Amino acid sequence: MKERDRPSSKFVGEVIVSDEALCVRDLYQDDAQPEPLAKSDDHAALGALTGGIVLVQRSAAGPVVDERLAQPGSALEALYRIAAEHRLNPVFPTAVDAEVERILANPQIDDPTLTDLTELPFVTIDGPGTRDLDQALHVARLADGYLVRYALADPSWCVRPTTALFDEALRRGASYYLPGFAIPMLPRPLSEGVISLNERVDRRALVFAMEVDRTGRCVETTLARARVRSRAQLTFDGVQSFLDDPSSTSLPDGVGASLELLREVGRKRIADAKRRDVVRYRRQETEVTLSGIKGLRFAVVGGMRSEVERYNEQLSLMCNVQGARFLKRGDRPDDEVQPIYRVHPSPDPRRYHDLERVIEALCKHHRLEHRRWHWQRTDGQSLADYLDGLPTDGPLGRIAKAIHRQAVMVNVRSAYSDEPGIHHGVGAEVYARFSAPMREIVGVFLHKEALEKLTGETRQRPATGPDDDELSGQIVERANEAKMLQKRLTKAANGLVLDQLFGDDLRLSADARPVRRGTVMGLTRSKAHVLLDDPGVEVKVYNAHQTHDSRDRIELSRDAVLLRHSDGSTLCGLGDEVQLRLRDRDRDRRGNRWVLSIEPMA
Repeated sequence: MKERDRPSSKFVGEVIVSDEALCVRDLYQDDAQPEPLAKSDDHAALGALTGGIVLVQRSAAGPVVDERLAQPGSALEALYRIAAEHRLNPVFPTAVDAEVERILANPQIDDPTLTDLTELPFVTIDGPGTRDLDQALHVARLADGYLVRYALADPSWCVRPTTALFDEALRRGASYYLPGFAIPMLPRPLSEGVISLNERVDRRALVFAMEVDRTGRCVETTLARARVRSRAQLTFDGVQSFLDDPSSTSLPDGVGASLELLREVGRKRIADAKRRDVVRYRRQETEVTLSGIKGLRFAVVGGMRSEVERYNEQLSLMCNVQGARFLKRGDRPDDEVQPIYRVHPSPDPRRYHDLERVIEALCKHHRLEHRRWHWQRTDGQSLADYLDGLPTDGPLGRIAKAIHRQAVMVNVRSAYSDEPGIHHGVGAEVYARFSAPMREIVGVFLHKEALEKLTGETRQRPATGPDDDELSGQIVERANEAKMLQKRLTKAANGLVLDQLFGDDLRLSADARPVRRGTVMGLTRSKAHVLLDDPGVEVKVYNAHQTHDSRDRIELSRDAVLLRHSDGSTLCGLGDEVQLRLRDRDRDRRGNRWVLSIEPMA
């Protein structure tokens, strides 16, 4: 049996009782039979885990529990089952593990072909606790602007086509994220170890050196495969604290000056994006996190992004635009380079016209000052300027949130493509995702293609393997599927939050159930979309649940701004503050549909 055909020595399973014996069953094998646990295992302790999720190690004596991943009945158990339902396996095939061992034994950090940039004080900036560090930065001042060096972790040197690592990364397409854990695209010894740009160790990187002028525009870019050393692993909040008060934070030599220049470049890039009418939507970042020692509950944590996050985002966007331009420059259909782009077409002008009509009707409904709230493209004010000028707090802030949501709906979806095209969302004529190479198969492939174009060398491929043209088509397809799969995972996790939230409410008497406030963000013929104030998640309120009289019907106004009863009275309008109370649970073939009623404001 070939190495890559052998079953993995580990698997994720559930603890069950079968024929009065304590057993485990592989969650990722539909026809898997329960296997009795080895007698050496702690059956007394594992008995309490019946129904829980465990990582199992195969041994000569039988399966042995290597790690207890989730307690039975916990939120984490439900999340592992969601991952298994979508065939997202934390365990990698045996052939992949073998390749990882060979890479760890010889990581080739001392490769003499690498440009040595270890003297530069690079740093990573990410969320707290991040372990897979894709990006590090260093900013220096030039006579007429800035030199931004953006170092990207470079897995392409070892995750090569025809290897088991590449095949598995292509099958997965991306890393996937659920509250409390992630299913990585690459094994953790690589993505959190030898490839990750960890602090105070030398790492391989693809470095973009971008010259930025005084207006924030990139005027020249060079690429190099280099050796770098991050001086520190910083967080967005930590860098923000330093920029607000430099005396509050001690940093390695040279890092503080680089971070201050990061702020300068970030602000200039943001201003340049605004001049190009790149819209900054006002969206609160809300994520679901596990709370409690056993992960039995969910907590929704929300907050607006810090300025430092926006600065770093601008460098990442610039890097991706410059990488796409590099691949596109001189590209021919018959050459060896096969770029993959992220394409985001401009909205149909008719959708802007619909947005203008909605804003006009919303202004009328809320009796807003026409001069401040009115917007039409022909008036000369960009959509970016209009949205930036809207209020942020109070009742008017609610209306502004709803307008931002309607503006988002104007856009069409972005997608990966092997043909170049504009990216409307970032205001670029061409764009490619270089900046997440350990989390997206597209990044691995783009690094390979960029380096081959840079050096003029292409790797010889076995006659049995696909050529790069065929391979790029497979990657485009898988990358687009991966993006949609992450959306489904996020929706499933949010569904668990709502099940917990409203499940608690349902156990109370009808009169004791809390009234929850929120903002009407969107309306359709069948429902209202309401963003709750606390927790900051969106719920669907169905029109059919708002009537008590069979003759009453809820109808959407022609301008899509109001929902009205048959007698003409208004149920709710776009941007309204509303109160919701749980009435019941409606179980149908799609799962739980919570019955929420809109109640009059006190």
